[in-house]
Amino acid sequence: MFTPLVALVTRRPRLVLVLTLLVLLGAGGLAGGAFGKLQTGGFDDPASDSSRAEDVLDARFHGRPNLLLLVTARAGDVDDAAVVAAGKEVAADLAAQAGARDVVSYWTGGGPALRSRDGRQALVVASVQDDDQAADIVDHYGSWADAPGAVTVRPGGAATVGEDISGHVSADLAAAESFAIPITLALLVIAFAGVVAALLPLGIGLLGMLGGFAALSVIGELTDVSIFAVNLATALGLGLGIDYSLLMVSRFREELAAGRDRATAVEGTVRSAGRTILFSGATVIVALAVMLVFPPFFLKSMSYAGISVTLVAMLAAVVALPALLMVLGERVNAWGIGGLLGLVRRRRAGRARGGEAIGPAGAAGSAPVGSAPVGSAPVVVREAADSPFWRQVAGTVMRHPVLTGLPVIAVLLVLGAPFLHVNFGTPDDRVLKPGSADSRIVGDALRGAFAADIGGALDVVVQATGPGMIDRSALASYATALSELPDVARVDSALGSHIDGRRVVPPGPASRRFAIAGADSLQVVPAVDYASDHAQALVRAARAVPAPVGTSVLIGGASAVLVDGKTTIADRLPVALGLIALATFVLLFLFTGSVLLPVKAIVLNGLAMCAVFGASVWIFSDGHLSGFLDFTPGPLDTSMPVLLFCIAFGLSMDYEVFLLSRIKEAHDAGAPNTEAVATGLARVGRIVSTAAALLAVTFVAFGTSSVRFIQMFGIATALAIVLDATLIRGVLVPAFMRVAGDYNWWAPGPLRTLYRRFGLREYSVPEQGGVRTVQSRAGAPSR
Repeated sequence: MFTPLVALVTRRPRLVLVLTLLVLLGAGGLAGGAFGKLQTGGFDDPASDSSRAEDVLDARFHGRPNLLLLVTARAGDVDDAAVVAAGKEVAADLAAQAGARDVVSYWTGGGPALRSRDGRQALVVASVQDDDQAADIVDHYGSWADAPGAVTVRPGGAATVGEDISGHVSADLAAAESFAIPITLALLVIAFAGVVAALLPLGIGLLGMLGGFAALSVIGELTDVSIFAVNLATALGLGLGIDYSLLMVSRFREELAAGRDRATAVEGTVRSAGRTILFSGATVIVALAVMLVFPPFFLKSMSYAGISVTLVAMLAAVVALPALLMVLGERVNAWGIGGLLGLVRRRRAGRARGGEAIGPAGAAGSAPVGSAPVGSAPVVVREAADSPFWRQVAGTVMRHPVLTGLPVIAVLLVLGAPFLHVNFGTPDDRVLKPGSADSRIVGDALRGAFAADIGGALDVVVQATGPGMIDRSALASYATALSELPDVARVDSALGSHIDGRRVVPPGPASRRFAIAGADSLQVVPAVDYASDHAQALVRAARAVPAPVGTSVLIGGASAVLVDGKTTIADRLPVALGLIALATFVLLFLFTGSVLLPVKAIVLNGLAMCAVFGASVWIFSDGHLSGFLDFTPGPLDTSMPVLLFCIAFGLSMDYEVFLLSRIKEAHDAGAPNTEAVATGLARVGRIVSTAAALLAVTFVAFGTSSVRFIQMFGIATALAIVLDATLIRGVLVPAFMRVAGDYNWWAPGPLRTLYRRFGLREYSVPEQGGVRTVQSRAGAPSR
């Protein structure tokens, strides 16, 4: 299947590189416009009741109050004359801003609910639907906290949270890249013992990242794409590009070390490592595509970004990189660490001897064998294919498979235990570091200084089902019933404010915004945190209250979004898990011809994911390491387990394919089961561990983020990668395959026939009688 590709990259390598450069320039032009097309939010189900309620509010009521100005008296309280005048001035200024609707303040009829308990702070509330206008308003008030006068002003609310998170994501992305790329290059230089070979994976990784940004720019023109997709595009594009090119470059150097000429080495590399990359990339894409099952565009965006960067990384690794290797040939080993160190030593020795000239290799202080001095002809590194360390690990595990495997399983189960008490939420200002943004400061004030957080209110939309106005007495009875529910602080409507079944504030100027022709809205302000179990119970209780006669009711708000989001994820989770398991089984069966190995891979990867989920709860919800990582503990975002599972499962299958490809290659060449496993781990263990370390560095860089769920995504994914490359691949895989024995390669008769017909088995096998053989699809070697 790779014959046309091999012919292209070996006969026209420079043409391939020129075309790659043109694609790169085009991608660079598109990538620059990606950030302006991406959006915040996207965590809700567009078809849910809460989303439909928000749509009605946006279309008929100027939206829900999503912008708050926290006004703090510099001296005295908010009822002092100077503060009253300043507060009214702030409200008038906000009303004059483009896009600000339904402006209400404590000083303009908003009522005592907009005043803090201690009287030093009060709120100005508005609705702003347009994101750009909201950003302009937030920027306008961004410096008012330090402005002279009787009061200080800070912007907050949902609109400000979105702007603050977006700004932090951009800054965090630059910080993560500045952290990850230099460390990655240093690790690659150490891994390859050379600069040129190390630059190749990094270059392919950057190409994958750039291609991902370009794809997001195009997709952003067609549909909603989350701003957080850039984090995944960065980490996955860089990581997979490095993974795949690490495999290709290592195999190419191995082929050269075996004495093969340049074209033959490229051919063997493409047919073996290229096939592995094809299957590993397919497993990653399958895992990422499962996120398209879920309605929130946050998850869909992650799927778009992940699939795009995986495709780019695959194509770059199997097309552009082989062409580059064809051009470089043995120069891939140039600028070796040994040669550079030898050159430095020779120069120092020359200065010590009074400037004795240092010649090229073979002269005084010649470079050690296996390295290439700078500027000299490169020397092929005759490195051994096997890693003695990983062969020893495989041997030890397979001599005692039960004694080594069971403790690892126990450790993974213990790590997963905290997930049993997981709590879920939706992102709010508390995902930002304390004091890092105005929205976080305002949010903390609302929760600590005010009787109730208006930002966590339920939005109740009442619409007439026929012509005419809604019956006001029926609406009053409905508002009264809502105010009597447990954990309700008050209910605001066109009829005034109700508390505990009584109207405590009559209708006024601030109440007019709640009524239009044929529809009313009510705000049910809870006395508890929006993400608490009590708040979620309140949503269900409010939805159970009978609607006024002749009306239909929709209930939205942060708590309702959370309830609907959990329901959406739970309803589609069985389908998603079934699809990912089925697709993984089919791909690995086509790759191995075995029924047992795909099942083993799914079970072991699921076990690792349980450990990652538990560790995430222990760190980010229970609060362990919160001081070190500087975040506020809180519930996990409803979408995050799905995202983590799909990303980490796909990456773990990536390494599964890396390992199984070498095990199967050895087994098909005639090695018995235990020797095939030991050989496979010895030959790929070093690559997998190196690739995992590099990919983990890329993801753990996001642990420095100032957004909690980005920290969690990076650290949890890095943990999944490390667990997979060590405990799963190094211990549980050889232990399982030792216990299963020859059953590892078993399949029932009909499936064996299917595999012989459709299975892809094209790779290099050992030379026989000096003639290189290539295994064909039908299983017969061709010469």
